[in-house]
Amino acid sequence: MLEDFISVHDLSLYQFSKILDLTQEIKDHPRRFQNKLKNKILAMIFEKASLRTRMTFEVGMIELGGEAVYLSPSDIGIGTRETPYDVGKNLERWVSGIMIRTFAHKNVIDLAEASRIPVINALTDLLHPCQAMADFFTLKEKRGDLLSFKLAYVGDGNNVCHSLLFAAAKAGSKISVATPPGYEPQPEIIKQAEGDAQETGGSFFFTNDPSAAVEAADAVYTDTWASMGQENEKEKRAEIFAPYQVNTELMAKAKKDALFMHCLPAHRGEEVTDDVIDSSQSIVYDQAENRLHVQKAILLKLLEK
Repeated sequence: MLEDFISVHDLSLYQFSKILDLTQEIKDHPRRFQNKLKNKILAMIFEKASLRTRMTFEVGMIELGGEAVYLSPSDIGIGTRETPYDVGKNLERWVSGIMIRTFAHKNVIDLAEASRIPVINALTDLLHPCQAMADFFTLKEKRGDLLSFKLAYVGDGNNVCHSLLFAAAKAGSKISVATPPGYEPQPEIIKQAEGDAQETGGSFFFTNDPSAAVEAADAVYTDTWASMGQENEKEKRAEIFAPYQVNTELMAKAKKDALFMHCLPAHRGEEVTDDVIDSSQSIVYDQAENRLHVQKAILLKLLEK
C-alpha cells in the first residue's frame, strides 16, 4: 500500500504502472472521479514559487470533490519558525494529506516520518517526482511503448534529472544524460536508478557531449540552468551551460520526429530557443496539462482510503 509519495524510486513496478493506468482513466473519464475525495482536505506547503504545482494540485482536489488549503512560506517557516516534526504533528489533526514544495529534501522526509497522514513531495532540491510521472505518462500517451524508447536529457544533473532517471528505470526505457563536467547527477541517485533498472532492462548513458546524448533520441529534454536558490550562480552557469542549449542544430541530431520536453518555466534563449519550444515537436504544454491528471491519480491512491 502506498503511504507517501516521496520518490519514484520508492514505487514498486506495480505501483508505477498502476498510477499511469489510473491517470489515463482519470483523463479519459473525469466525471467518474468527481466525488472520490469528498470531505478530504489537502494542506499545500510552499517554500518555492509555483504556477503548475499549485494550480494542478488545487484544481485536482476540487475536481475530485475535496478542498486544498494553500500555506505560503510566511505562514509556516518550516525548519526555521517551526520544525517539520511539529508541522506534521499539527497538520495530521486537521487535514487528510500534506503536499510540500520545499528546498531541503530532509523537510519532506521528516514531515512524512512525523505525520500519520500521507505526504506528497511536490519538489525538493533533490527530486521532482510528480513531474517525472507526468513526463512518462505523456511519453506513453504519445508513443505507447516505453521499453524501446530513448530519452535524452541535456543540461544540469538536477532534481528533474534525478527523477527522470528513476522513472526511466521503472519504465524500462533508455536515458542518456549530457551535463557539463562537475554538474552530473548525484552518484547515489545513479546507483539507485541502476538498481531499479535491473528489473526492467532500462539503461543509462552519461556523457559531457550533448551531441552524443541526443543521437537517435526519441525525445530531448532540458531544464533551466539555474534553479530556484541558485540565482547567485546564474551568470557563471550561463557561460558553462551555453554549449548545452537545445536548438534546431542539436535537435537535428535526434530522430527526425523527436519530441521536445521541458518541465517549465523555460528561460527562452538560454537552455532552449524559441524555434524549438514553439515547434510542432514540442510537447511542453501536454506535460504541464498531465501534471493535473497524474497528481489526481496520486491523490486518489493516497487519500481515497
